[in-house]
Amino acid sequence: MTTMIGGLIDGALRQAAPVVRGVAEEQLELPTPCGDYTVRELLGHLMQVVVNFQELAEKRPVDWAEDRDWLAGDWRERFVREGERLAAAWSRPAAVEGVTGGMGMPADRVGGMVLLDLTVHVWDLAAALGVAFAPDPAAVGHLVPLTAELAPTGREMGMFAEAVPTGPDAPPFERLIALTGRDPGWRRN
Repeated sequence: MTTMIGGLIDGALRQAAPVVRGVAEEQLELPTPCGDYTVRELLGHLMQVVVNFQELAEKRPVDWAEDRDWLAGDWRERFVREGERLAAAWSRPAAVEGVTGGMGMPADRVGGMVLLDLTVHVWDLAAALGVAFAPDPAAVGHLVPLTAELAPTGREMGMFAEAVPTGPDAPPFERLIALTGRDPGWRRN
């Protein structure tokens, strides 16, 4: 039996893999829509998220301050392998029960947070690289209300900027991107 969040994470990773695999070495220093992150820094963050959220699914604490080179070796394929482990970890029913280790938050919300990172940060990468990215509509449907709920705390913690205004007819994914403080129309110069 697979949890709903496990299935959404698996879908997000399937769409993330081609974007990550498509990053060329000469693109690693490009800017991204994610604040001050370059492509390299954003990829390092994504790798750390994929690895650490496996531990959170097991209710174990993680060390976010760990300083290591997440892009060592064949990091593109490592992202895919670790992503498979992440989806499997969050597919177990016990992963979404209770609270996570270290964060002390409801586990189902933490599962939504990793889905948010996998969706929005992969859009960040795609925008930086100038490639198309279309997230899973089911993931977006799950993330819009969750992000609206998490956004005030995210802004207080410096994880989100102020929401970017969107029109009333903006597609759900544009609203999601805007809720995180990113301009849905961002293009690299």
